[in-house]
Amino acid sequence: MQQNLIALGFILVLVVVVLLKAAVVVPQRSEYVVERLGKYRTTLAAGFHILFPFLDKIAYRRNLKEEPIDISAQTCITADNVTLEVDGILYLQVVNSKMSAYGIENYHFAASQLAQTSLRSAIGKITLDSTFEARETLNGQVVMALDEAAMNWGIKVLRYEIKDIQPPRTVLEAMEKQMKAEREKRAEIARSEGEKQAILNRAEGDRGEAISLSEGEKMKRINEAEGRAQEILKVADATAKGIEKVAAALSSPGGQDAANLEVAKQYVDAFGRLAKESNTMIIPSNFSDISSMVASAMATLDHIRKKGEQAGGETEIRSGG
Repeated sequence: MQQNLIALGFILVLVVVVLLKAAVVVPQRSEYVVERLGKYRTTLAAGFHILFPFLDKIAYRRNLKEEPIDISAQTCITADNVTLEVDGILYLQVVNSKMSAYGIENYHFAASQLAQTSLRSAIGKITLDSTFEARETLNGQVVMALDEAAMNWGIKVLRYEIKDIQPPRTVLEAMEKQMKAEREKRAEIARSEGEKQAILNRAEGDRGEAISLSEGEKMKRINEAEGRAQEILKVADATAKGIEKVAAALSSPGGQDAANLEVAKQYVDAFGRLAKESNTMIIPSNFSDISSMVASAMATLDHIRKKGEQAGGETEIRSGG
């Protein structure tokens, strides 16, 4: 009886072991590669599966999720012989579990090593200044090189990102000095542009002022000239009218006698003023002959009157014609 119980227990243990070996549950977004007697048999997707005990075994377990792989810092040399320390991160995904298991021994290690060598090659083609500006280009070149090789590994390289670029301290100091010099240069250019604009503005203002002053002086001179012309015309007109009135007065009855009397009076008054203003006088030889002086003056007035009459007659003839 005891021997039967031991046998039954052994059978139960054997059944449990067989069930554990045969029953497989694959998680979501995972695949298991199954081998039978050391040879690839099938790939199990997510779900519950039964294997042949002692014949089938799960050789590889693959995660189909996107996997980040940290790429450790490495030394790269640029085209202008500057040494840089560059690190990054790689994102890849298994798309074929069978190829990832049998296409390469360790796709994580292979992908990280290929990423490093591709990055060194890409940085070696550009200068230091271009390195900081060409991160996107470098990332694209690494992804292209990895994706081409990873086709045989059953994985897909999604993207690569450079995390940090660390140049030597001496290069950093030189870059800081260069940046400082560039900032000072831009500041100096800005100051010079401001001074240039200020000079131009002042010159434009002086030019406008000079033009305004010259225009004002021009108008002033024109106005003065017009004023002098008007003055000359007014004086000439008044003189002409005065001559006409004198001529008319001489032609009127008694005008000749009145003119004689006025001329004689002015003659005597003029000599009287000269006697008061100066102790020395030159007296004409015929000073006593006032009548001859008056006759000479009247002859002059008569000549002026005739000239006025002739001018008036010519004006009437022109107007009548």
